[in-house]
Amino acid sequence: MQNPQLLRGFRDFLPERMLLRQTVIGRFQAVFERHGFEPIDTPVLEYYETLTGNIDDEKLIYHFEDQGGREVGMRFDLTVPLARFVALHRNELTFPFKRYHIAPVWRADRPQRGRFREFWQCDADIVGTTSMMADADVVSIFIEALDAVNIPNAVVRINHRKLLESFARYAGVADQQAGSVYRAIDKLDKVGPEGVVEELGRAGVEAGVAGRIIQLLSTTGSPDAVLSAVSTQLQGIEMADTAVRELSDLFSYLAALGLSQEDYTLDLSLARGLGYYTGPVFEAMTYEANIGSLGGAGRYDGLVGRFSKEQLPATGISLGLERIIVVAEELGLIQVSSAVSDVLVTVFAQERATDSLAMTAELRKAGLKAETFLEPGRDLGRQFRYASRRGIPFAIVLGPDEVERGVVAVKNLTTGDQIEMARGEVAEHVKGRV
Repeated sequence: MQNPQLLRGFRDFLPERMLLRQTVIGRFQAVFERHGFEPIDTPVLEYYETLTGNIDDEKLIYHFEDQGGREVGMRFDLTVPLARFVALHRNELTFPFKRYHIAPVWRADRPQRGRFREFWQCDADIVGTTSMMADADVVSIFIEALDAVNIPNAVVRINHRKLLESFARYAGVADQQAGSVYRAIDKLDKVGPEGVVEELGRAGVEAGVAGRIIQLLSTTGSPDAVLSAVSTQLQGIEMADTAVRELSDLFSYLAALGLSQEDYTLDLSLARGLGYYTGPVFEAMTYEANIGSLGGAGRYDGLVGRFSKEQLPATGISLGLERIIVVAEELGLIQVSSAVSDVLVTVFAQERATDSLAMTAELRKAGLKAETFLEPGRDLGRQFRYASRRGIPFAIVLGPDEVERGVVAVKNLTTGDQIEMARGEVAEHVKGRV
């Protein structure tokens, strides 16, 4: 006998867990479609060369040679496949193209709380416009989606890739070493100002310059006030001017959408990991659970151009389903029924099975989720216990006497109450109580 086992970082989902996941996915899908986004899907496997060059650590990509001798890889996110998809179907799409994609991805990462090797992403992206209105749209989706699943005190942190590049330029660091500056800045929350100064020093940044960067990162106030301070400090750096202008537009559009300023913030220390970002970057988190990012993304104007002669700007967000599920479970944010069925139709005896099946069919046609007990001959007590363990709220008893009189007995398995009613009234009775 083979020992049943799971690969580390992969999971099975029991029905109750799947019902919660489907509920969360359904709420995200409703938000995406309310904003006019359309669904797409792409293959799990891509040519390995499609995926390489778009992730900081290519060792995270699951890849292998298939039976045809092709080097292929499993998608590590949904954004790179989108870029390939747009380049391939350019003439079939209407731009700006607004798509959402909810699907699993794979990374050969180190498993930890809320992080797995197989996990789902829920993405919404807009391709074909440089307007910050698009960025405001996806940020608003971020906020609405987290609100739809009751995540408490969620906030979307916003920064700009060109500001990070400007900090590196201001620090006098060569372009090839700029990543060390980004990584140092991104650690501000973890190691504090002194720790960032030390990190910058190891990257070759003079102490005086590092101190001024820390002072700038620590600037507080409204987005306008912080951006004004940034503009003054980084005066003469053209990319900083571009970043300030775009962020100013973005925040004005977020205000016009009526979003609460408590839901988003300008955070100059935010540095997203993937190297294809070119403009505003976003990351959502909640301080109610020590789990890190609930999702992120940003603008990536150059990615589609890697697969096409035509450069198409793009921006988007990605919700991390697994971590959001962890928070929802830990904080009890979503109440989901443990059963799919609304009602179990019991079988009085083997010779009465057809009566029960006919009753089940009637209930299904009336819009109820109904099932028949599939082991005729079991006593009613056992059938009731089966329904209770499944979490099915109602059971129907249909014996020969009930069939002859045109009635049924409806048992509420939560309260234990049982009432008799006309067969034609059952559907409305149950519908009003499930």
